[in-house]
Amino acid sequence: MRRDWTVAVFVVHAGRVLLLWHRKHRMWLPPGGHIEAGELPDDAARREVLEETGLEVELVGPRGLPEVQVPRQLVVPAGIQVEPIGPGHEHVDLVYLARPLRPGPLEANHESERLGWYAPEDLASLPLTEEIRLWCRRALERLGARKGREDA
Repeated sequence: MRRDWTVAVFVVHAGRVLLLWHRKHRMWLPPGGHIEAGELPDDAARREVLEETGLEVELVGPRGLPEVQVPRQLVVPAGIQVEPIGPGHEHVDLVYLARPLRPGPLEANHESERLGWYAPEDLASLPLTEEIRLWCRRALERLGARKGREDA
């Protein structure tokens, strides 16, 4: 079995979640991708969001021992899941929640045809997988689901 480590980042701002239409996979997804060799998961999550949307983000979540500086404490993912990709291939997906550091215009890259911020009422009309729909709901519940509300 081949297993790759990946990240998925659900970014929330003003009661909306950031999603992109992925060219290759032909589906709505959060920003994310593979963790590169030698890269920390937190760094991979921030890098993937920046590459795919142009936004710098702050990961939201607890750290194992927040009062300890050494050893460095990473953000505890909101979830860890094993995603079947194909025969003999899985992704171990670390799922993060995040907020933009400086909200601004979104910049699509070669992987996405379009991207945008979606309010809870918009999610019902998007063709999302049940897993993505549930993660969007969780991200909005934890980081501010009301329209126009600043992230909590």
